[in-house]
Amino acid sequence: MKMDNPPTTSMVSLTIDGSQANITLTRPDKFNAMNVELIQELIALLQWTAERSAGAMDALHDENNQPYLRTVVLRGEGKHFCAGADINMMRDAGANTPEENRADSERLDRLFNGLWSHPCFTIAAVQGVALGGGAGLISCCDYVVATPNIRIALSEGKLGILPAVIGPYVYRRLGSATFRRLAMQAGRVGAEEALRIGFIEELVDTKEGMETAIEAIVNEVMTTGPSAVTLAKELTLGFDRWTQSDEALRNWTLDFTSRMRGSKEGQEGLSSFLEKRPPEWKPSKEE
Repeated sequence: MKMDNPPTTSMVSLTIDGSQANITLTRPDKFNAMNVELIQELIALLQWTAERSAGAMDALHDENNQPYLRTVVLRGEGKHFCAGADINMMRDAGANTPEENRADSERLDRLFNGLWSHPCFTIAAVQGVALGGGAGLISCCDYVVATPNIRIALSEGKLGILPAVIGPYVYRRLGSATFRRLAMQAGRVGAEEALRIGFIEELVDTKEGMETAIEAIVNEVMTTGPSAVTLAKELTLGFDRWTQSDEALRNWTLDFTSRMRGSKEGQEGLSSFLEKRPPEWKPSKEE
């Protein structure tokens, strides 16, 4: 599969740097607020990159020896990461039929689920505000790096609604009590509290520090098997949804482990360990 012909976009940009995809919201004049077009473009780019992930393809390179994707970095251009829903979209929602509002919600669900279930390791680089849907985006990522000026909010309650569509992802990131509290307060969370409650993983002081932090986590992820990254999400989802007995869960994990050990990547990992050499997915120092 060739790494070409990404979807054409105007409000979101995509650049590919080796096995890293960089997706950037490019509505800085609107604080990267989410309208229908931006949401659709994000959905398309997430799907395109997912289909070209090393984990999903169970391969490091395509037929042209171009690397498949292993990490995705999500950024917002300008002063703020994402101010949530565009004011015009919110205005339209008030005049929409129930069927139209349901379609809007389904579109948002495709966006958040596409990011949360993405087979690559996903990183959010956040500055300024991440409100409503912006908070949903960072909740769906695997690692969040932020600047001290961040303000995150489940702000829907201020409008008399609730963060239901982003709710499952924020709930999984923060836990029940914290999600409930923030949904009721709908106030803005600063950097210190965001770090404490697990909204973000790392704080940096400068733009240069942001890129250094991203490079460090990407370098670490690149030492992990890409299929292991992808299947870690499947494993976690299995735990999240488990309704059977404890014995059945233990048997499921045994089957999961056996499948991984017997896979091409699992065999390479075990062989490289025994042979005291780097696995094939670990970049050489020259790269």
